Amino acid sequence: MLTYPKIDPIIFSIGPFELFGETFEPAIRWYGMMYLVGFVAAMWVLNRMADRKDTQWNRDQVSDLLFYAFLGVILGGRIGYVLFYNFGAFLDNPMYLFAITDGGMSFHGGLLGVLTAFAYIAYSQKRHFFDVADVVAPVVPIGLGAGRIGNFINGELWGRTSDVPWAMVFPGAGPEARHPSQLYQFALEGVVLFSLLYWFSRKPRQRGAISGMFLVGYGCFRFIVEFVREPDVQLGLYLNFFTMGQLLSMPMIAFGLFLILRKSGSKESK
Repeated sequence: MLTYPKIDPIIFSIGPFELFGETFEPAIRWYGMMYLVGFVAAMWVLNRMADRKDTQWNRDQVSDLLFYAFLGVILGGRIGYVLFYNFGAFLDNPMYLFAITDGGMSFHGGLLGVLTAFAYIAYSQKRHFFDVADVVAPVVPIGLGAGRIGNFINGELWGRTSDVPWAMVFPGAGPEARHPSQLYQFALEGVVLFSLLYWFSRKPRQRGAISGMFLVGYGCFRFIVEFVREPDVQLGLYLNFFTMGQLLSMPMIAFGLFLILRKSGSKESK
């Protein structure tokens, strides 16, 4: 059994101070910093792409794309978590939707938010939807990997109990050793998926194929890790087998395969 490294989730805080009779202590957290790391890394990669002579993007267009994609991640991730994973709490108290400090973000909700942003960018810049999605897909694993490191530092989204030599006892998860499933997801959704998409996107592909590979890759990796990740306590297992994460990943895999395997006369992705 490995020892869980106790890292303070707060990098630094300011205060406390009072305002209008309320006490505030603003803090910079590692989890939020990981979102920033993913955003900055994606911006660097896409700006390098925009600087090439053979691209149809410029830096201003990349900035707009990243701005709306970031909004989509935050808004879609929170709304998706509430709808998919904790809708009962929302029904009891609709203000729960805004209780971001309590935690709770959903990848699948964030994905829907990002797809909405892609649709807006495609419309406003007069592009095909998948010309936008295919450009962004290869850099998404950078943010996913950074986010999973943030989950690990927060000591959240831990795995199921296990006796493997690398199992850990997480604060707040009881005395049992558990799979460090956040690190599994970092490796698969971050490192492996990035490598897969980098390799796949090096050659011209049919429009939508790179996006399809992302959907298949993420969906399969998430489906696998869910077998060792602790199910959400308020949901449990469906049919005594599937988690919500697996159910949401199934249509991703199916649609991704469709995008990769379909026969189309559309132009190749650039």
